[in-house]
Amino acid sequence: MIWQRDHMVRRVYLTDKHSNNVKPSWFGESIGHYENGDALVIDTIGLSTKNSYIDNFRTPHTFKLHVVERLKLSADGRALEAMVTVEDPDTFNEPLHMVQRWRKVDNPLLETVCAEKNFDYFNQNLFPIPEAAKPDF
Repeated sequence: MIWQRDHMVRRVYLTDKHSNNVKPSWFGESIGHYENGDALVIDTIGLSTKNSYIDNFRTPHTFKLHVVERLKLSADGRALEAMVTVEDPDTFNEPLHMVQRWRKVDNPLLETVCAEKNFDYFNQNLFPIPEAAKPDF
């Protein structure tokens, strides 16, 4: 899975089980399999607890966090639905169930570069990075 803005990549391995010694990381260790031929089920453990939260309310979690996502296209192929189950026995009394839906829109994956359009928005007297008036190729 690729994020357009942050140049991040999340890897989902299509293996049958998690590693014996999972090293905590931002995306954790995700393994996936297909159910009924139309749903990708992603099982994730090993999510780092440093600066990582369950939700936008900054609910913390422990290393015991276990996330299962079921990704499925709508019948017309114009939407993707993720049904997510979050378990962390040291944070919640019972599993947390969430649903996220995305609509398909015409939005090509565009390359973005942080060096462009650097302005001094916060009046820090920064010198802008030089920009060419036209490409050199």
